[in-house]
Amino acid sequence: MQTARPSSKCKFLSAFLMAVIFLPFTASADEGMWLFTNPPKDKIQKKYHFEITQPWLDHLRLSSSRAPGGSSEFVSPDGLLMTNHHVAQACIHDLSSNGKDYMKDGFYAAKRELEPKCPGIEFLVLTDIQDVTQKIQSVVTPGMSSADAGKATRQAMAAAEKECSGNGFRCDVVTLYAGAMYHLYKYKKYTDVRLVFAPEFDMAFFGGDPDNFTYPRYDLDITFFRMYENGKPAHTENYLKFAQHGVKEGDLVFVSGHPGGTSRLLTVAQLDYLRDVQYPWQTKNLDRRAKLLLNFSAQGAEQAREAQHDLFGIQNSYKAITGYNTFFQNKEGVEKKQADEKQFRDYAGANAESKKQYGDPWGEIDEAEKTMREIFFDYNYVEMSAAFRGSLATDARFIVRAAHEKAKPNDQRLRGFTDSALPTQEQRVFSTTPVYKDLEKVMLADSLTEMQEQQPNHPVLVKALAGKSPKGRAAELIDGSKLDDPAFRKQLYEGGEAAVEASTDPLIVLMRSIEPEALAIRKKVDDDVDPKVRDGGMKIAKIRFAIYGQTQPPDATFTLRLSYGQVKGYEEKKKYIPWSTAMDGAYKHADEHGNKPPYQLPKSWMDAKGKFDGSTPLDVVNTSDIIGGNSGSPVVNTKGELVGIIFDGNVESLPWNFLFEDVQGRAVNVDSRAILESLHKIYHADGLYKEIVGASGISEKK
Repeated sequence: MQTARPSSKCKFLSAFLMAVIFLPFTASADEGMWLFTNPPKDKIQKKYHFEITQPWLDHLRLSSSRAPGGSSEFVSPDGLLMTNHHVAQACIHDLSSNGKDYMKDGFYAAKRELEPKCPGIEFLVLTDIQDVTQKIQSVVTPGMSSADAGKATRQAMAAAEKECSGNGFRCDVVTLYAGAMYHLYKYKKYTDVRLVFAPEFDMAFFGGDPDNFTYPRYDLDITFFRMYENGKPAHTENYLKFAQHGVKEGDLVFVSGHPGGTSRLLTVAQLDYLRDVQYPWQTKNLDRRAKLLLNFSAQGAEQAREAQHDLFGIQNSYKAITGYNTFFQNKEGVEKKQADEKQFRDYAGANAESKKQYGDPWGEIDEAEKTMREIFFDYNYVEMSAAFRGSLATDARFIVRAAHEKAKPNDQRLRGFTDSALPTQEQRVFSTTPVYKDLEKVMLADSLTEMQEQQPNHPVLVKALAGKSPKGRAAELIDGSKLDDPAFRKQLYEGGEAAVEASTDPLIVLMRSIEPEALAIRKKVDDDVDPKVRDGGMKIAKIRFAIYGQTQPPDATFTLRLSYGQVKGYEEKKKYIPWSTAMDGAYKHADEHGNKPPYQLPKSWMDAKGKFDGSTPLDVVNTSDIIGGNSGSPVVNTKGELVGIIFDGNVESLPWNFLFEDVQGRAVNVDSRAILESLHKIYHADGLYKEIVGASGISEKK
């Protein structure tokens, strides 16, 4: 699965890890996650004889939406929106209560009044893009220290966002090319999100973790929501019609989605950091957490249900990072990165004028990388809260920090706590998402244990444990907290600094006590890491622009991008892998594995066997450039009609994080024909089926 799944902690991510430094590399095939303001029109026209027009682009942009951790698209004028089941899992999981398990059994609201509201999520549609590069860059003046430059930049970004936001809109300043370019994105927000249809987890994730990031696949990884405004279905003028006819091999397709982040433009020093420090820690940490949740799930059916969503995300992340890491085994790829950097260094040092203009940007980034290595443990376990896992601890940290930040002028606040950003966090914190204290205790105890195993005398850990064992302290903190009550969270949050300082809730008391240490680490990153990465990266990007112009897109930033490619099979071990699988193939795949989990088809599919067109393409591969966060992205043809929805990439696509190739790497999507066939003939979701085909102008099947 390709979900990015940013958590509430993502606002703390250092620019060191997300920097977008533009190193040169030769474009390969249909490479690129392109800005909607700079698509490769000439390249597409030359290769495919297709002209991208501005109305075509605008319609696709306004029909696309950013989902929590992924992508989505409108498919009817009545606010009907489609995304992946695994992107929608949080809502499906959270709505399962009172003996109902929509993850297991699926869900369909036959009438609109039966569509339940999802707690604490929002969807965003990009309505406007402004280039604010000059406005942001102009606040940094010659002679400024890195700390002052970082502060001035953050203030300018906050001011631009505040001026733009309000009246149902959210605005974000997006950093591109490590600060060589800044765009202001204005989003229309949808916060009344209601569930319409979801298949069973067994069908949406058919093949489970063993089949994840593989192909051929037989998954129906879809979910439908409806956006509401003022208690009524939203009118969405821009939406994607399902194609009257499906795709065939060789067809040109486009993907409009929100890739979460790529590392193609990092310096060699930054790549070394990922290889030597970040990835080894992440894979070890994720493996530990997965084993913990598997053990918890083994205690009973209810425990398995409670942990299912978290376990899915952790296992998916583990496989993704493991796949990214395979790039470093590619000697030619690594040498290419090194050669590219040498070319840029030679250009910057070619003469006295270039030396004066560019200085030593790699030296600046090397200094930032060195600092990150020195503070790695504190940054991850204290500031990023790896020692305090669980939703209750996360909420406590947010409430404590927000209370102090809200008391400051907007432009003086930390990123993530400005007026434009807070409503999204408030939506989550005030939601009625269920909290399972038994799971919370297990997660918190294990994270404290993990920190204890590595630095048992760390002052923050000593303070957190208060002389008790991790298990005992976790039980004390979780059992004694009232933060599982959304009304209590809201009251505490709205009470501001006075309420937080007076609170005796044990989790609030804990987070309040460690906040000075966490803020000191944050300040170190804000002053000594991010500005150096930004300044160095901006200079390298300008070198790139001087030589090649803006002929390559910036790295992904979980903002809307356009990719393109061909529907195309590939060879693996001298065997041809076809471009599509068929719906009937799911039965064969199940039989090959004894029809046992995770290859057990749900009852709906078993009952419908032989009652639908089994030759209908189910899952399809294409060469479009994607990465985590593209899950749920629409796949459209040249007419702008929806022909599929991205839900995964094969394992060969994971090194695309660093370098693109289309020899074997493929994006995987559910075919639009299978979506309609299954809604109509398997799930008998007649109202939903009629809404889609009616909006698309497709004749209904008998």
